[in-house]
Amino acid sequence: MAEIKAHEFDSFLKRRLGDHRLFLVYGPDRGLVSERAAALAAATKVDLKDAFSFMRLEASDLSGDPGRLYDEARSTGLFGGEKLIWIKGAGADKGLADAVANLGADKELGAWIIIEAGDLKKGANLRKAAETASGAMAIPCYADDARALNGLIDEELAAFDLRITPDARALLAESLGGDRLASRGEIRKLALYALGRPTIEADDVAAVIGDASAISTDDAVDAVLKGDRNAFLHATQKVIASKTPVFLVIQGVMRQLQLLDLMRSDMEERRSSAADAIAAHGRHLHFRRKPVIEAALRAWTGDLIARELNRLHFAILQCRRRNSLEDTIALQTLLATTLIAGRGKQARN
Repeated sequence: MAEIKAHEFDSFLKRRLGDHRLFLVYGPDRGLVSERAAALAAATKVDLKDAFSFMRLEASDLSGDPGRLYDEARSTGLFGGEKLIWIKGAGADKGLADAVANLGADKELGAWIIIEAGDLKKGANLRKAAETASGAMAIPCYADDARALNGLIDEELAAFDLRITPDARALLAESLGGDRLASRGEIRKLALYALGRPTIEADDVAAVIGDASAISTDDAVDAVLKGDRNAFLHATQKVIASKTPVFLVIQGVMRQLQLLDLMRSDMEERRSSAADAIAAHGRHLHFRRKPVIEAALRAWTGDLIARELNRLHFAILQCRRRNSLEDTIALQTLLATTLIAGRGKQARN
């Protein structure tokens, strides 16, 4: 099976790139997908400013004309040299999967082909084609684990000649990981804040860093929890404008509902208050968000939490099955949850 593990990418890039000509970069971490695709493009040494050697396409450009990829991949640049085709926004298109299977098995293929895709489930036709073709490589991009996050922190801070205390590192790592590019941006922002000092302290992290795993989605998540339809619509417009995947809002809402479920169970078993439950289970919450969680604990019943978690689980499954409709499914599901939360809040007031 031609697939590397997430942590093997750097060594693959240095030692085994030349064994393959076609690369499928996929996964839920869109920032990491973009970053690794760019690293592959740079490693090919093809001049991205040369319109005769480099071509950027959207997967939708090929959906009605899959033969175009064959023509482009088997043609040469006007002035010779290697050619790179970079395709973005791939999903479950069968025509593209068939092209990957055929081109990935072509030992005479002269062009480099890089394909960016979202989260593809095991057995998805495009992922399967890349995993089984001898000249192709599937490269998964999942949210950074602790090891990857620490490596990212060290890499970015080294560029500024900064050190970080263990407490500050732990606090920083808790706020990163949902999206690689967002995480890099937050670390660089922290480094600029601490520039001129040798070491970053925990207070510096608390003063500067938000939750980069949901950096542009917190407002939308909070609006869902509060049942505020207007705030939700406004926040999701900002999410879309920032080109942040709406899917991340679903993930954020699910994390908060799971936390609410844990806190509610604790309140019912111990007959404790919302504030006590937050103190026990919400130590990692940013102080600005604690009032939202406390209000949600009073407004959301255990049955409502369970019902909406099931709805969101089903939505995630539908997003993976119908990748091209991901944003539409996510928005409709989240709006429904917001409206239900709003009606429940009014009924209890």
